Amino acid sequence: MTTVAFVNRLPAEAEAQWLKALASAMPELAVRTLRDIDAAERDAVRVAVVANPDPADLAALPNLQWVHSTWAGVERMVAELGADAPPIVRLIDPELARAMAEAVLAWTYYLQRDMPAYAASQGERRWEPRPYRRPQEMTVGLLGLGALGAAAAGRLSEADFQVAGWSRTPKDMPGVAAHTDLSRVLKVADIVVCLTPLTAQTRGLLNAERLEQMKPGAALINFARGPIVVADDLIAALDAGHLSHAVLDVFDQEPLPAGSPLWSHPKVTVLPHISAVTDRRTASAIVAGNIRRWLAQGVLPQAVDMARGY
Repeated sequence: MTTVAFVNRLPAEAEAQWLKALASAMPELAVRTLRDIDAAERDAVRVAVVANPDPADLAALPNLQWVHSTWAGVERMVAELGADAPPIVRLIDPELARAMAEAVLAWTYYLQRDMPAYAASQGERRWEPRPYRRPQEMTVGLLGLGALGAAAAGRLSEADFQVAGWSRTPKDMPGVAAHTDLSRVLKVADIVVCLTPLTAQTRGLLNAERLEQMKPGAALINFARGPIVVADDLIAALDAGHLSHAVLDVFDQEPLPAGSPLWSHPKVTVLPHISAVTDRRTASAIVAGNIRRWLAQGVLPQAVDMARGY
């Protein structure tokens, strides 16, 4: 029976849950943790499923030909493994895209319907109706038009929001005014939604200069990675009244430290990285299908471009 290594730095309970899901999805293969594969057997392992793997653990598999991540985001692996890493395949799961699109629409509605202002009014016992803004009158700017961005664009368009999108390479997407010039999207968007991968080019992308390019009174949703937004610059833009609110699900350090000013900022909604949680069942089925095809046909799924970082 072919052995597939599961290399991870997960808590014991999470590791056990993933092992069960992966083994159920590919029962004809032996899915085992590295500690359960002895030194003699490790030479025969050609593929590993990984979740935040320790580079030293992967190095213990000398004939590894590729690795399949259980996550969509792979920036940590790219940084830790470097250019000499075996091909890395990231998870592309329609269920993850569906859940992310759902979250984008939900929190866009939260901002469109002025929920932060009503929460503040309740805290001050003020009965203060606000003017209604129709979705057709609002533009949502999506930063990142990959699988997650495309799914979010579809849900937003169905809800009658105007959608503008930014990507590094040109995209032709129905219902989306797509641009490769970031400033054009920032200037027209009432709500900016960040879904772009974290790379050397996107780290610090939304800094003071670019936040200043956003429409006065616009809001920000960051469902990508924390370091894409410069937190101090964001707080300054909120304090100055240039931006109205920020919904943040990702941070430079997670969990968000108790001393972070973001916790108590009146114009910030803090979420504990829950916008789109990986579904072990659907993810394991996709991983299993990719591994089966490779074993039967030698077809390697599209791997991460290490130079781009995704």
